[in-house]
Amino acid sequence: MSYKGDGHLEKLLSAAGETRSMDVIKRILSGINAAPDDLGEPTRWLKLFKTGGDAETAEQLAALKSALKTEERDGEERLAALRAEMKKRGVDGFFIPRADEFQGEYVPARAERLAWITGFTGSAGYAVALNDKAAFFTDGRYTLQAQAQVDKKDFEICSLSENQRPFPTMTPVEWIEKNLPKGARFGIDPWVHTPNDVKKIRDAVERAGGTLVLLDSNPLDAAWTAQPPAPLAPVVPHPLKYAGKASDVKRQELSAALAADNVDALAITLPEEICWLLNIRGGDVPCTPFALSYAVAHKDGSVDWFIDADKVTDDTRSWVGADVRFHPLADFATHIETLAKAGKNIWIDPAAAPAKIDAVIKDAGAEPHTARSPLQLMKAKKNSVEIEGAINAHIRDGVAVVRFLAALSEQGAAAKHDELSATQLLQDIRAEGENFRGLSFDTISGAGGNGAIVHYRSSEETNQPLLSGPVYLVDSGAQYLDGTTDITRTIAVDTPSQEMKENFTRVLKGHIAVAMSVFPEGTTGDKLDVKARAALKEVGLDFAHGTGHGVGSYLSVHEGPCGISPRATAVPLEPGMIISNEPGYYKTGEYGIRIETLVTVIDTGNVDENGKKLLGFKTLTLAPVDRNLIEPALMSDDELKWLNDYHTHVAHTLLPLVEKVDAKAADFLKKSTAPIHKPAAPSAKSAKINGFFL
Repeated sequence: MSYKGDGHLEKLLSAAGETRSMDVIKRILSGINAAPDDLGEPTRWLKLFKTGGDAETAEQLAALKSALKTEERDGEERLAALRAEMKKRGVDGFFIPRADEFQGEYVPARAERLAWITGFTGSAGYAVALNDKAAFFTDGRYTLQAQAQVDKKDFEICSLSENQRPFPTMTPVEWIEKNLPKGARFGIDPWVHTPNDVKKIRDAVERAGGTLVLLDSNPLDAAWTAQPPAPLAPVVPHPLKYAGKASDVKRQELSAALAADNVDALAITLPEEICWLLNIRGGDVPCTPFALSYAVAHKDGSVDWFIDADKVTDDTRSWVGADVRFHPLADFATHIETLAKAGKNIWIDPAAAPAKIDAVIKDAGAEPHTARSPLQLMKAKKNSVEIEGAINAHIRDGVAVVRFLAALSEQGAAAKHDELSATQLLQDIRAEGENFRGLSFDTISGAGGNGAIVHYRSSEETNQPLLSGPVYLVDSGAQYLDGTTDITRTIAVDTPSQEMKENFTRVLKGHIAVAMSVFPEGTTGDKLDVKARAALKEVGLDFAHGTGHGVGSYLSVHEGPCGISPRATAVPLEPGMIISNEPGYYKTGEYGIRIETLVTVIDTGNVDENGKKLLGFKTLTLAPVDRNLIEPALMSDDELKWLNDYHTHVAHTLLPLVEKVDAKAADFLKKSTAPIHKPAAPSAKSAKINGFFL
């Protein structure tokens, strides 16, 4: 329907009881346009308006929303514009992180500052601009992507990971120390850096003989003339049947943690912590149901919540209750300052809070209590309802993935698909599932050499047919109301080479080694990471990413504080945590291999010789591993037994459900989960197998 004009819509809205002016209506619609599309409920944005249930009012709002969309101009001299704004602020350098004011992996369109200045669209990177030179930094997952997207005439490309030739291994602070002129003033936006970040940057600037300046405004935002507005997606209740624990109970537990540290209030600056604590969800950023906001939790159990009121529905106000007080987002720093001046002991997370808040507290003559937010560990240890939800979400997701794999396995099917069409096919199948709310991250759909780009995202420019190589890697996940999924399967779409099969099997051996692990309580993820790499390292191979990350409960697919990696040394694994298990191998320009499932930490019921509880993993993800890429002769009897047991569990759980919707997929599932046997050879008696399946 075409838009009939402001006057017509204003009459419709007035009849429905809407009292806000058309200027306000247009501002809210622009904010909705700046939020990602809601794949699970495309018309949820209408909750922010009074329509009286009238179809024409809803249609006219949609027509105006479409008309307000704008496209950014091309060809702007962005680096030059940034340097002009730096000069106005009296600084000779500026630091651009990928993070926004909320330190999230996903940022709204308004905060895609790194992408705007460099062209890089990955989820991890930094840029530093000086008056006469600039540099870009990312890790081993993204160096190939950076080479394709970042203009090397404007930016020196550096790697945070070793052995990423031809890029030098260098961190941003090392580059600053090496390149910043003596006496220079180096600026940062204190809202997009944490106190931990600022300390490192300040030390580097001072070692170079410069001065660090915390700016009052962001020069890049001033240079970005077509910067989108802040997103406005509805904030909705997250019911107890999914959350498992009431918000007031969570707040009481948080109050006990604050009291134990003699703290008056916790400054909550990560949106996922607020979503978890208040049992609400939003849609301000892609792939994660966040409502971008800040909060202060007090030791009496009350909360001051700083959020744009236009995205909070009446139902949500009632849901959070009278102990949650609403404030404009812009008042957060002032509120913290007032508390600090009143002598309140304020807890901030130095790895997550904006440095601005740390500075406000110190400028008020106080010192913050600095430690990891207690909400991180509280959120990571899922309750029984959340675990049950994860199980159910993975069953539905498993049905979708099996149907997708079956579709690609049909004769000639792979030849009909490219990376983008396969991505869309998987999304369409998932969308049929109950409680589907969207993707949990942008699908990594890599054919041939593109599969070697660890966090590759296909585009019209890079899209390849699935048959561009014999191996296709697809890493994908979904958000469901009851859980978050993340799965990678590597598929032989043509005849793989013996090298590919052997390397795939070594990755599989590492995956199984982690899945079978039994370890004493107190074990950190770095101890398990070595198991994932052992079979690859036997032949001099490795992978340039961690083995596992924490996963939220209908929240972020990458969740702290737990993980499995060489750096995961601080937080022991505990029952209820959900973590990925995803070793891989990547041969640049030829193929990529990764096998990923999600697991949850469990108490096995046994103890070690020192009386410590023994923990293990239960596997949540349900989908077959491609038998066409397995070299059974490389596997031990124990490993083959684990794999066959896993496939039996997958078939037992999914087959009755797949049979109801897709007969061909059911036949595929039976064949792909049949037992695998190694060539007959003398072998010792098999040891006890560890490994648990839900």
